[in-house]
Amino acid sequence: MATNGENTPKGRGMSELVDPNLLKAAREIYYTYCYFHVKLPKPPIGVAIDRKTYRGQLLFTKRPILLPWENFIPISQIESET
Repeated sequence: MATNGENTPKGRGMSELVDPNLLKAAREIYYTYCYFHVKLPKPPIGVAIDRKTYRGQLLFTKRPILLPWENFIPISQIESET
């Protein structure tokens, strides 16, 4: 698989533009988690989100493994413009 130099799959990297609907779903997942876990033991690095179902999960490892149908949305992008 080709990479963009940051060990993230090409086309799903951090600098790529994200579908606004995916970003919205990732924000909802992240803020729901924050609401129920006021004191985060370890901050997540981002959200892996399914491009078709918009279901996702928070990622806490530095090198997440994504399934082919998932996109990675970093916390920096989720928290920006909110």
